Amino acid sequence: MQVASNPHFTKTGTTIVGLLYKDGIILGADTRATAGTIVAEKNCQKIHYIADNIYCCGAGTAADTQWVTDRMASELQLMRLNSNRQSRVSTVVTRLKDHLYKYQGHVGAALILGGYDCIGPQLISISPNGYCTYLPYCTMGSGCLAAISVIESKYKDNLEEQEAINLVREAIEAGIVYDLGSGSNVDICVIKKEKVNLMRNYRTDNQRLNEQFKYKNLKNNTPYIRQFNVQLEKVVDQSLQMEVE
Repeated sequence: MQVASNPHFTKTGTTIVGLLYKDGIILGADTRATAGTIVAEKNCQKIHYIADNIYCCGAGTAADTQWVTDRMASELQLMRLNSNRQSRVSTVVTRLKDHLYKYQGHVGAALILGGYDCIGPQLISISPNGYCTYLPYCTMGSGCLAAISVIESKYKDNLEEQEAINLVREAIEAGIVYDLGSGSNVDICVIKKEKVNLMRNYRTDNQRLNEQFKYKNLKNNTPYIRQFNVQLEKVVDQSLQMEVE
């Protein structure tokens, strides 16, 4: 008897990176989503909007990361309408870790949260079981080991913005090269005190190149190999009209 296999959940595969720099936070992610060994999507967005000053990278099951971040963005929007104040990073952390802890890791959402509020720039790593920690830099996902090796070898305090962007890009590219679950493009999000810049497809290293063939045949002078003479018969359609009494 043949037993049907369980369907594969679409997962983000994923290499996500976050680090603090001189003026704020840099978040980065690749754009490949996988279903088992199949590439389900080549350009999915893994940097999710939470609030105007808070963004979040998600790794794990694609549906879980999308739903958890969308739910949090909706809750914060209602809170801003009631309080007329900017969203706090600590509020997001508390709500996210309480929600994930309730399901004991069965919600497959590993998150890197970055935000800038009245306290300053903050970077938080949140595990699927609800554990969270504040860090100057962190990586998550299946390509995290390759990415963290790049970050730890080159990170320093008070990085300039372009230096931080280049470091995050290099870390994501390391995950893309050494992890089969990560791939396609590199997305970057720069979070400052009063400005957020989300750069989709900041780096596209894996573009498919189509070779263009150059034909040198002269116009109206295409050579042929064989010539066939085909005799066509003329077919006459004869229709008979039915007599009706």
